[in-house]
Amino acid sequence: MPPADRDLADDAPIPVARPVIGEAEEQAVLEVLRSRHLSLGPRVTTFEERFATRLGVPHASAVSSGTAALHLALRAVGVEDCTAEDEVVTSPFSFIATANAVLFEGATPVFVDVDPDTLNVTADAMAAAITPRTKALLPVHIFGYPADIAPIERLGLPIVEDAAQALGAVHADGTPVGGRGNPTIFAFYANKQLTTGEGGLVAMADPGFKQRIDSERNQGRAPDMQWLDHDRLGFNYRLSDLHCALGIAQLGRLDEMVAARSRVAAWYREALADLVDRAGLELLCADRDGDRRSWFVYVVRVPKGVDRDATIRALADHGIQTRPYLPAIHLFAFYREKFGFRDGQFPVAEDASARGLSLPFFAEMTQAQVERVASELTVVLTGRP
Repeated sequence: MPPADRDLADDAPIPVARPVIGEAEEQAVLEVLRSRHLSLGPRVTTFEERFATRLGVPHASAVSSGTAALHLALRAVGVEDCTAEDEVVTSPFSFIATANAVLFEGATPVFVDVDPDTLNVTADAMAAAITPRTKALLPVHIFGYPADIAPIERLGLPIVEDAAQALGAVHADGTPVGGRGNPTIFAFYANKQLTTGEGGLVAMADPGFKQRIDSERNQGRAPDMQWLDHDRLGFNYRLSDLHCALGIAQLGRLDEMVAARSRVAAWYREALADLVDRAGLELLCADRDGDRRSWFVYVVRVPKGVDRDATIRALADHGIQTRPYLPAIHLFAFYREKFGFRDGQFPVAEDASARGLSLPFFAEMTQAQVERVASELTVVLTGRP
């Protein structure tokens, strides 16, 4: 497909996200199709090894989704066969899978409010929520910004890091997010920094976790067992060679794609500066103290008092696709009914949720498209260009 056919015209409707798919990805998938070896093949191992090498950890296990990665990582650190008395401390401001994976094993998610600048949970907030029933801590690197993991590690409990949105982010000491050795999950849905279409991965230092996760993703079969032998409870959480071939191609250009996203984010920051000053629009925090965000989405918070959902409808009328981002997990009907959560319990997360607006954002976005989004948003928020 020639490049011109891939590009969006600057006056066309602008989607909220769009993956980068080129000839390398097409060729990689085609090679797997021609090999007829579609699952449990060599591309899975290659993808895992290259991913682990990039992070600087010994092991990685590719699985069918970020949700599957969360489930298996939590089981590996001891969150399994739980009762409702068992607790996992985490953030209410994340994709719902973060909390759902805790429920898969019968445990209870205990939410703590997030930092108003980074929107990540802090060690202090987690420490205040720890009880003798706490089985694990589940910090989230939200919107690609590194959570401060070192003080969370000092709390002395098992940790699973949710880095589904943070591939390419870097801690202040230069360690990639996911490179500290804690079981860390990544997700590869089509809007992520790297996509396999669907898919996820657990990166980790512990070889025992790797062995267990590899078995449990494949119906509980150990590597040295026959096809229909199983020695533990397992799941069908495998990732195919087709997906991993796409992931290998994407991994080879990850630095380029992350840099392109940073460039688009810089254009947005410049284009929206007047709305920040004039109208009270709020942007995500800039990098600070050496931490570096990997841009996953470009989320703004509409000014207080502005109807966010009406803003979404108005932008859609002008060909600009946006999303509310993210709903607060504890305010979903299921969580309200099951646990009795109510409005006002986590005010920072709730405010970010109520005013959060995800603007169109993808690596191949042009500066003209960014300026068009900013212009339309200016009209909607201020009534004038």
